Amino acid sequence: MSEHTPTPSTPISAADADARARLAAVRTEVAKVVVGQDAAVSGLLVALLCGGHVLMEGVPGVAKTLLVRSLAGALSVDTKRVQFTPDLMPGDITGSMVIDGQGGQLSFREGPLFTNLLLADEINRTPPKTQSALLEAMEEGQVSVDGVSRPLPRPFLVAATQNPVEYEGTYPLPEAQLDRFLLKVVLPVPEREAELEILRRHADGFDPRDVAGAGVRAVAGPADIVAGQQAVGRVQITPEVSGYIVDIARATRVSPSLSLGVSPRGATALLHSARAWAWLSGRDFVTPDDVKVLAHATLAHRLGLRAEAELDGTDVNQVLASALGSVPVPR
Repeated sequence: MSEHTPTPSTPISAADADARARLAAVRTEVAKVVVGQDAAVSGLLVALLCGGHVLMEGVPGVAKTLLVRSLAGALSVDTKRVQFTPDLMPGDITGSMVIDGQGGQLSFREGPLFTNLLLADEINRTPPKTQSALLEAMEEGQVSVDGVSRPLPRPFLVAATQNPVEYEGTYPLPEAQLDRFLLKVVLPVPEREAELEILRRHADGFDPRDVAGAGVRAVAGPADIVAGQQAVGRVQITPEVSGYIVDIARATRVSPSLSLGVSPRGATALLHSARAWAWLSGRDFVTPDDVKVLAHATLAHRLGLRAEAELDGTDVNQVLASALGSVPVPR
């Protein structure tokens, strides 16, 4: 432990410990359905605790949608799903003004955004006009229609899935949209042993359309999420660790391989996600390791490669790893 690492200043309350235990139990419930995607589960929990959103990318068939559905089954929160398609309109997501059939008056009909957990399935299969309908909701937690702003329920999490951009029929998310996601998690094809376990479960009769039938039960609810969010807000971060985050962000801005480095919003996102990870790990202070664990998921999707770097086959994760390596770790 470094000399700048603070010791816990206050004992963990029973309420905090209970909220952490309940959210940890969510992992167990999700594991009844999804195999080999622990990093994605962690990302969703971190986003919930930060009041942020998650973009999950992977080839078709790696359980992106199933993961969110199983998370919804483990949380007693309101959940809705939107299948993003090329003909989807912004009002199909936000809601719109409609004529009341009885009185002939205009009234607002809520769209699927008015929920706690929104599964935005294959978000990059709809044009940018419709993608942008999510911006206000994700940033400000509200929807403005016909000049009236309507608050969304709390907690509110957008869990979006997308296929890799080189797949046919996809629209790359614009930088402003990507920046609204706290984390981007890439779901890999499972390792051999995990894939064998998936096949075993299917051979035993597992039905991916029936999450409840797999034994997933609600073990946490909105009160636990709110308690966790409040506890994360009390997690300490020293000036040295804050400086470490800022120096990482600044290192990306001077990288010759990048046309777009990490903005102050990205640095703030890394601070919040590191605090959430520290709390989930049972601590009330942030270490440099917490920052490094969340750096790629929090920052990589906010970076823009220069054209010449792309032609050379450079990857943003390589550039970010180089930036991380160039910044001294606080001791």
